[in-house]
Order: sequence, then C-alpha cells, then structure tokens
Amino acid sequence: MQSVELTAGTIEYREAGDPHGRPVVFTHGLLMNDHQWDLVLPLLPNTFRYLLPVLPLGGHRIPMKPDADLTMPGMVGVLSDFLSALDLRDATVVLSDWGGPLFLPELQTGERVSRLVICPAEAFDNFPPGFPGKMAVVAATMPGGITFALRQFRSRILRRTPMVLGLMAKKPIPDDIITSWTDPGLASADVRRDVLAYARGTKFDKRALIADTEQLREFTGPVLVLWAPETNVMRREHGRRLADLAPNGKLVEVHDAYVLIMLDQPERTAELIAEFLQTT
Repeated sequence: MQSVELTAGTIEYREAGDPHGRPVVFTHGLLMNDHQWDLVLPLLPNTFRYLLPVLPLGGHRIPMKPDADLTMPGMVGVLSDFLSALDLRDATVVLSDWGGPLFLPELQTGERVSRLVICPAEAFDNFPPGFPGKMAVVAATMPGGITFALRQFRSRILRRTPMVLGLMAKKPIPDDIITSWTDPGLASADVRRDVLAYARGTKFDKRALIADTEQLREFTGPVLVLWAPETNVMRREHGRRLADLAPNGKLVEVHDAYVLIMLDQPERTAELIAEFLQTT
C-alpha cells in the first residue's frame, strides 16, 4: 500500500496496472474498502493505471485527524483532494454504493475527471439507500452499534440476511474480503469514530441531494451506468435516470446480481468496464 497526506489525514491507496497509463480511480462503499474490487482488478487490461484509495468510510486502516470534516461534503472533499494530491488528469472515476463521487466538483469544472462509471449507488433522494441504509443509521445511533454491525458481517449466516448484507450481494462474499472490511473498525475506536462522524454528522437534505445529483447533466464526458435491476436498494429506475441525465450516458444492466455487482458478477463487470475504458 502507498499513502498520501491530505488535509483530513493520511489516505492509503493501492496501485495496479501500468504506472504511465490513463488513471482509473475505484471508490467503495460504507464499511468497505479497496478490497471490494479484488475479483475485478485482475481481469482488467493492464494498460491503465488503477488507483484504489481507502476512503474513511469504516474499512480504512489509518484514522483521520480528530478535527477532520467527515460529513458528506467533507468526504467528497477527501476524494477531491486525493485526485489533486496525485495530480491525476484525464481520469476515470468508478463509483459503487457510496454516491459521493457524483458530487465531485471536478465533474462540473471538467478538471481531472474525463469519464465516469456508475455502479449501483446512492443517487437523487436515496440517501441512505433502502433498508441497508436505514439499518446503518440505526447502528450509528446505538452505543456500540458499529461494532455490533461489523461482528454481524463476520458471521457467514448473519451476513446473508436482509438486515446485514443479504440485499447488497446476491452471492456469498469471500471471507477474506469480509475480514479486510471489518478488521480496522473492530480493532480501532478511532476508525469507528470516523464512521460515526460521517453517519451522525451528515444531514441528508432530500431536495439538495436531488439537485446535486442532477448536476450530472453538466458533465460532458462519457458515462457508463452499470445497474442491477434485481434489487431495489439502489432504486431500479435510478439507473435509467442517471444515464439519461448525462449528455453522453449509457445504461447497461447487469443481471443475477444485487448492489455489489463487482462481487456477484466480476467477469461481466470487468468486461463492461474494460470495453468502456478502451473505446471511449
């Protein structure tokens, strides 16, 4: 792992592929980290530079500074600072689950980000998303709730239930990926503090979120929307709405998968992302 110092703290990131290739930045969801993409990464063409930052969403191994702004705008700022600190240009951003990358200022300015891949993610007024999002809010309001949630992730039986990850992944998630997601939060009270700063500090104003999402119409670069029609955690109609918003948007549905399409259908996800990278 490499790391970079940002205003909020130290962000770790992983690199793969060609260090001189066009950059592709993969983001991840709440209580997850870069290992969300472990099954897809080896299947992608090695002519691109793949960067996987570990954002402070609960699967991060280095806590942020105690005074860091980790609300939704602050978290978007962390990702923006990451792009700037590495001086990434002509980058493709790939988002999944956490919808924050939709609000990157770089999408409106045309700076640094030239293409976007949207896997099933929060959008419009769907923050926090569906039943899993509501359970995350409950966990954040209960004393010890984050630890309790992470321990449920660890149980092969419990994590298949709708209250944990059963609506997020259609197929069993490999144990090593679950371990990588849960180890940091179980080991560090400061990591759990960061998650609570995001979950408790963010005010999800539905009207503002819809307006912010609709700014996607200002992004003129190619946009690939990969959506899973078999789950409504990330609402089925939002895939089409996002693709229609973007002037150069395209929707492709990924079947036999829920929200985490990169874990349910890694070959198909890699195929579609590779085609997009190589043809746009």
